[in-house]
Amino acid sequence: MFVVVSYDIPEDKRRLKVAKELENYGNRVQYSVFECNLQEDKLKEMCETLLSIIKQQEDSLRVYRLCESCLKKVKIYGTGEISKDEDFYIV
Repeated sequence: MFVVVSYDIPEDKRRLKVAKELENYGNRVQYSVFECNLQEDKLKEMCETLLSIIKQQEDSLRVYRLCESCLKKVKIYGTGEISKDEDFYIV
């Protein structure tokens, strides 16, 4: 499933920790926005990890699920493209 994760975290250390964690799951497309293609279990794992990092009374974390139909309707203006994580990587 394709998800978009955005966050607004005022504290530098916590914000960096969230960004580093998100790099394990997807691609940064803007400063505080990541696109991830995840199975349900990985999505749950990611959310649990991020919730253990943020302070809910101070920070904002949003996770948007996009269905296939919605994904086809995404418009990108300017530079960039929709992240396409492959099932395998050649190293």
